Amino acid sequence: MPLGDNTPSSRPLNGYFIVGFSLFFFFVASYAILFSALLPLTGIQVLDVLAKDTHYKYFAILLVPTTSYFVIGNWVGWQYYQNS
Repeated sequence: MPLGDNTPSSRPLNGYFIVGFSLFFFFVASYAILFSALLPLTGIQVLDVLAKDTHYKYFAILLVPTTSYFVIGNWVGWQYYQNS
């Protein structure tokens, strides 16, 4: 059953995918911003690169809420334009 399928039986699968991806992103972002300064290197190359970086790890993490706010603001502005 593909994720793009919109049948009632596939909707819980889509929700589980979104929740799982959100939790994964939350844990990686928490490690990159908070815990990497307190913990030793893990041996996982991607996490070690995030731990050693002091500038761009914040840019990559903060790009998600900034993009979300921009998209929501544009959508609201478009709704005002259509309904005026």
